[in-house]
Formats: sequence, C-alpha cells, structure tokens
Amino acid sequence: MMKIKRFLSAFICFIIAFSCLTITANAQDDEDEYFSQEQIDYYASLGLQGTTLNVYNWGEYISDGSEDSMDVVSEFERLTGIKVNYTNFESNENMYSKLVGGGVSYDVIAPSDYMIERLIDEDMLLELNYDNIPNMKYIREDCLNLPFDPEQKYSVCFNTGYTVLIYNKNFVEQEPDSWTVLWDEQYRDKVLMFNNSRDAFAIAQAVLGQSLNTSSEQDWVDAAELLAKQKDAVNPVYVMDEVFNLMESGEYAFATYYAGDYVLMNENNEDLGFVFPKEGVNSFYDAFCIPKCAQNKEGAEAFINFMHEPEVAFENEEYIYYASGNKTVMENDESSLFGNEAVYPTQEPKSEVFFNLPQNILELQNSLWSKVKSGNLSVNNEQNERRIYIASACVATIAIVLVIIVFINKRRKLKEQDLSDLYE
Repeated sequence: MMKIKRFLSAFICFIIAFSCLTITANAQDDEDEYFSQEQIDYYASLGLQGTTLNVYNWGEYISDGSEDSMDVVSEFERLTGIKVNYTNFESNENMYSKLVGGGVSYDVIAPSDYMIERLIDEDMLLELNYDNIPNMKYIREDCLNLPFDPEQKYSVCFNTGYTVLIYNKNFVEQEPDSWTVLWDEQYRDKVLMFNNSRDAFAIAQAVLGQSLNTSSEQDWVDAAELLAKQKDAVNPVYVMDEVFNLMESGEYAFATYYAGDYVLMNENNEDLGFVFPKEGVNSFYDAFCIPKCAQNKEGAEAFINFMHEPEVAFENEEYIYYASGNKTVMENDESSLFGNEAVYPTQEPKSEVFFNLPQNILELQNSLWSKVKSGNLSVNNEQNERRIYIASACVATIAIVLVIIVFINKRRKLKEQDLSDLYE
C-alpha cells in the first residue's frame, strides 16, 4: 500500500512539473518578437482597427522585412489593425506637386526641412496632437524646435544627414576635396548628378560661394549657368534612387547623393569613397507631417508614434543608414552605424540647411532648371546664338552699306545728268 502511495505521489509531482514546464515553454513561445505586452496593449487600445492609412514616403526609406529586417508597415498593421497604403516619392518637389494637384488624400508625409516650411507657409499642414505621440520623449534635443518648425507644431523629425560627393577609386587617383571635379571634362559621361533642382543648384551655389538660400535672382542665374557649363563639359546623368545600381555597378566616377545612401552603396562596392567637399554641403532633416487632406489623423499620429518606438527606429536606421532622430538609436553602440563618419561625423562638415524660398525665386529656379536639363541654357547654345546674332548684324551692316552706296551712286548719276542737261 505504501509503495502505491509513493508511486502516486511521484507520478502527481511529475505531472505538475511537466505542466509547469509546458506552460513556461508556451509562454515563451507566445512572447512577441519585437514588442512588449504594454506596447501591444497600447496600440490595440487606440480603437483604430479596420481604418485605412495612406502613407507617402521617400523611396527605400523604411525597413521592409528584407534580409531579416523588421517589416515595419506589417508590424504596424498587426498591432493597430489599420490597413496601410504605402507609396513612394523621389523628391520633395514631386511630393508637393501631388499634394497641390489633389485627387489623392495622404495621411502621413515625410518631406524635408525647406518643404515643411513651405507647406506651413501655405497652410497645408495640420497641427499635431502630441498626446497621441508619447514617443516624443525619445526625440534628440537637436532635432526639436528646428528652424522650419520653431514652435514644434507640425512635424516630428525622422532622419537627418548630409549631401556628399561619392567617388569610385578605380577612376580617381587622389581623393577629391571639391565639388569642382564634377566639371572636369576627363570624366565626361561618368558623372551622376541630383535629379532635383534644389540639391543640384546647391552644389553650384557652393562652388560659387553663394548662400544655398540666396534670394538674389542674379545668383540663381549664375548658378544655372554653371550647371549649364557642367552639362556641356561632362554630360551628367540626372538620377535619384537609380544612383544605387549605377554606382554599385562601378560604371561611374562620381555621384552626388546623401551620406547614409553612400554607406549602403559602399557595402555593395568597396571601391567607393566619400567626402564632404570643402565648399560646403547641405545638412537636411526629414520629418513626419500630416497634410490637411488627411482622412485619418489619429491613425497618422499612431504611425508617427510607432516609427519612434525604439525597436522600430533602430530597425529603420539599420535598413536606411541615415542618422535617426531618435536618441535611443544614436546612443546604441550595437548599431552598425555607431561612430560611422559619414552618418555621425566626428567633425561636423561645413553645411547649411535649406529654407523655403520666395515665390519669385521658386518660379525662377523651376524655369532655370528646365532650361539646364533641356540644354536650352547651354553655353554652346549661347555661343551659337551669339554667332548667329553677330553674323546677322554683319549681314545687316553690309546690306545697309550697299544701300548707301547704291543711293550715293544714284545721286551722283542724277547730278551728272543734271549738269549734262545744263550745258546742253
């Protein structure tokens, strides 16, 4: 009898122990891959299940689940129950045109500094409700109250960075230190240039020693003429996201682009190098905003908040390679970009932030840019036009001289005729 009791006791203990282990294992299996239960509960409690969110962001600007990275949009959909329509733009000007053109309603956009200032000036943004964005506590101090949004009403900084000159060591013997190499005829057909007017003009303005925010129309004309000389000298290819494949393939000597993108290109082509040219570069801030056409403001604020969850911000930086506006990421020594000189330079390069430009300058910039790209501002064209003008002037002068000679000869003959009649 005692043996049976001992056996039953041991068996019951075994069952209890096994059950405890099973419960613990199941609990571990149920643990979320990225987020705490508190985070999961927060997004579930927003009551946004079944709604739709239209996000308009730069291309290649969010961790998408490739190469074992977090699929940020899918994770946001999972936690909130919101359906996200995610589309890309390739320049601030392209994004602006879509907004003013109407027809499509966006809930979240991610423009750059000067474009945010323009959208604020034109009353195209909604003020944010920061009660819905508690992760503002993670924003870097130097990314708050920025010049384009000094009262911190309309934007939450996403990423920061600099423009850089990227070069292929197989084409270039010495490390360049100036933007002027982009005008060197020996690199004809080997230069990739920004395909957006503000960044392209900024390079010419830096070479000319102008402010990147000059309001002098003559300055912009001078910069455009310098870009036209570049087009004649090296026939640059104007690109945006295409720069990745073209530089990684090793076919081009130089490219102008953004520091974080250089790091990504360099991983795929170790022959690439970068410099901050001595004339100066543009330092930029990209930030999330909500346009007035938004149909789901609470969902938009939830998305902005989600993008600054420390786990999400970290995954985005690891994917995008831009300096995060989130201080937990910047301070994380496990980041692959921690201490990277292109992204977090030890010595800040000479730089200037873009501001919104007066309307007359914006119109002039667009007009000049179209002429530069089409070749209608070409120095060669100007020389040809000057030759035609000079030739036309010469022909006109010769014609006038001939007319005068004919007139004088005619007058002389008339005089001779009159004298002849007189003597008769």
